[in-house]
Amino acid sequence: MRNFQEALSKNPLRTKTDLEEALVDLVTPIYECMAQQGTPGRVHLGNSGAVYTQEKSDIEGFLRTLWGLGPLFSQEEACLRFPKLFQQANAGIVAGTTPTSQEYWGKLHDYDQLFVEMGALASYLIFTKPIFWDRLTSREQTNLFDWLNQINQHTIPKTNWLFFRILVNTFFEMAALPFVETTLLADQEEIERYYLADGWYFDGYENQIDYYIPFGMQYYGLLYSVLTCRSQCPYQFNYRQRAATFAQSFKQWFTKTGAALPFGRSLTYRFAQSSFFAVGAFADIEYEGFTKNEGKYLLLQNMRYWFRQPIFTQEGFLSIGYAYPNLNMAEGYNAPGSPYWAFKNFCVLAIPADAEFWTLEEQVPTFATQVRNLHSRMLLVHNQEGTELQAFTAGQHSHEHAHGNAKYEKFVYSTTFGFSVPKATVLLKQGAYDNTLAISEGQTDFKTAFGYEAFAIEDDYVYSRWRPYEQVIIETFVIPMYPWHLRYHRIQTDRRLQLVNGSFAAPADGTAFSSKEGTFYQSSVGCVGIKTFATHQEGTLLMPEPNTNLLYSRTVIPQVSKTVLAGQQEWLVACLGNAFSDQIPPFDVTITADKITMSKGDQRKTIQLNY
Repeated sequence: MRNFQEALSKNPLRTKTDLEEALVDLVTPIYECMAQQGTPGRVHLGNSGAVYTQEKSDIEGFLRTLWGLGPLFSQEEACLRFPKLFQQANAGIVAGTTPTSQEYWGKLHDYDQLFVEMGALASYLIFTKPIFWDRLTSREQTNLFDWLNQINQHTIPKTNWLFFRILVNTFFEMAALPFVETTLLADQEEIERYYLADGWYFDGYENQIDYYIPFGMQYYGLLYSVLTCRSQCPYQFNYRQRAATFAQSFKQWFTKTGAALPFGRSLTYRFAQSSFFAVGAFADIEYEGFTKNEGKYLLLQNMRYWFRQPIFTQEGFLSIGYAYPNLNMAEGYNAPGSPYWAFKNFCVLAIPADAEFWTLEEQVPTFATQVRNLHSRMLLVHNQEGTELQAFTAGQHSHEHAHGNAKYEKFVYSTTFGFSVPKATVLLKQGAYDNTLAISEGQTDFKTAFGYEAFAIEDDYVYSRWRPYEQVIIETFVIPMYPWHLRYHRIQTDRRLQLVNGSFAAPADGTAFSSKEGTFYQSSVGCVGIKTFATHQEGTLLMPEPNTNLLYSRTVIPQVSKTVLAGQQEWLVACLGNAFSDQIPPFDVTITADKITMSKGDQRKTIQLNY
């Protein structure tokens, strides 16, 4: 019996055949399970819950596979090589859209989760139209149309969901089925309202800029630009032009190892992080300041990175989690089949075997040592080797989903050290407060920033102003000087407060030690630490609850505490996150008026503070 997980970890992902094998290795356990359950069109992959019903979770588990199988079967030759998968996919679609079938997907309601899954189904129908849709009976076609057309009869959120209705109506137009053109155009016009600049959008919420821009807004726009049968459409041109620009800044979210920035929600979709580069290749985009060779590298290296991680269940299914199975970090809409959103990467399988993409040499991008991106509200810092990314941010905010403050509002996010989400907020070990400032009016019940009054992303630092309580204001300047960064807090309070500054989390597989430079922990992936510039204030090492960090199941967090009384105070803390190194460069700081001078060995940097 084939060991699918081992095969994926060893797959070089060099050729089209390699990518096809990877997809088949990912799909086969699902479809074998579906066959055993005898439920075409739905598959029960696990018992964890989501905000939608178990039935819809099972339907999602099937429909999300179509993101990969549509491109695979866009060429009839693949249907002949993988006939069982092709037959199972088609049988599932027919069963799910036949009202008299036991597996019928049902009547839908406003904001229904299955409207999301219609994006995958509509794309599959477009990709495989000559060999699937065109060979259905008239009754089967009518059933499919009637089920899909429900998206035109109900309310959906004004977010990336609009693209699912666009894709459905794009298929209707291609198949000469009834659709309302004004709806198609109105949806695209609404999406125009979300555009910022330089290829960046927001997705319904102006203060939430995350992976829904590359694997949502950008992905669907490019997909539409290729799949639509309209030869003249201004939106097509916009989508392609914006993608050409977007790649240059989005590449900074990656490292040469293939690891991408752990940040924001929906991280359980994993290698969907690089799906923008997949759809860019499919759309044959001519980038600006970025090459197709670099895009191919980021796509495939990211997938190689993920296939080496322990992200599978014993049955061979993708798990809910990030670098390991972890329900603690999940959002309410993460069902057992949800991770297969990552199949959007396989749109490259629709690229013909003789196309340029398959012979392009991969090229490692050049990553900026330090660059500001105002649209994502980040100051991005790479180490010299390009193997570590630290993103310093402020002003991001997500109010609707689990762990929004941890996923969007920490001081810094790292590709090597990840970030942590809390299990509770009563004790420090439950909160796992890495790379944030936790405060309390006692020794329990801590809180962290959740919405700033003001923020700024400058070329050299990030500024934020937070009001955790009435008559309490905390201003923070975070200034990177890799592998260190400085946190300068200005605190104005009318009450006694307990403050805890946490540094980077590291896997609990190393050695702790202290020196005149501070408190440190040397781990298998690098050295983390914390130091203060006041006497009688030493750091400690916290071992938080397991399964709080997204990358490592057990971690250690260097931290330092401070009690402040009513009045105005300042607090300087320096944090070390030296990826893949055991070095601890000497670090010092001086403050004069509105300037901060930092020194790291023989390097010096002076920063003018403007707030």
